[in-house]
Parts: sequence; structure tokens; C-alpha cells
Amino acid sequence: MQQKIAKLKRLKILFVEDEKDLIKIISDTLTKLQVNFVTANDGVEALEKINENPDLSLVVTDINMPNMNGLEMIEEARKTKPDLKFIIMSAHTEPEYLKTAERLGISEYLLKPFDFIKFINLVGDLELPEISN
Repeated sequence: MQQKIAKLKRLKILFVEDEKDLIKIISDTLTKLQVNFVTANDGVEALEKINENPDLSLVVTDINMPNMNGLEMIEEARKTKPDLKFIIMSAHTEPEYLKTAERLGISEYLLKPFDFIKFINLVGDLELPEISN
């Protein structure tokens, strides 16, 4: 687990979530772990953050959000950042969401409620670009 946490510290992660309580919990924990991260409240804001942060290693996104949902955001982001990695974080497992995610090349999911141990293990096993210090 320590190796996976050390890997997290070498990444830059964007969390996209409209639930304020959840984003606070995630932010507080990532801050304690000294992880480099940014947050967005919806897909529109996420696209702005993706453009402002060319060194992102990973985007973790909810699906259902106001303004632009996570799947629409991924589709738009792929146009300019085809190699950016995404993890879907959602309480939804409806077949249409899963089919769209699969079409977009997303195979990694975190089911809500958010579990930090599962998140650390999942990210620790992925091949992701690390930020340079």
C-alpha cells in the first residue's frame, strides 16, 4: 500500500464531482496524503481544468452532473487529449452508461460510495504519466 500511495504523490489528478460533501472528503484526504490534485464541479468546469493543466495524469469523474455529464465531458476531452486516462466514479451501473463508457475506452470504474482503499489500489495498478518535480 505504501508503494501505491507513493505513486499517487507522483501524479496529478482531476476529480470531477458535483456533491460538495464528497469532494470535500476527497480533497481533505488527498491533501493529507500530499497528492497533487485539482477539482471541478461539473463537466464544463472539468474541460477548463483539463486545458489549464496539461500535466494531468488522470481524471476521476462522476457521470450525473449539471451542465455537462461525465460521459459527455470525456467525449469532448478526447478530442484534444486522446491519451488522457479516465476513471468513472458513479453510483450508476445502467447498461447505457456502461456501453457509452466502453465506446469511449473507459474500463475503470469506482462505485459509490467512494472507497479510498479501492481508489488507491486501482490507481496504483494503472500505467499513468507521472508529473516531473
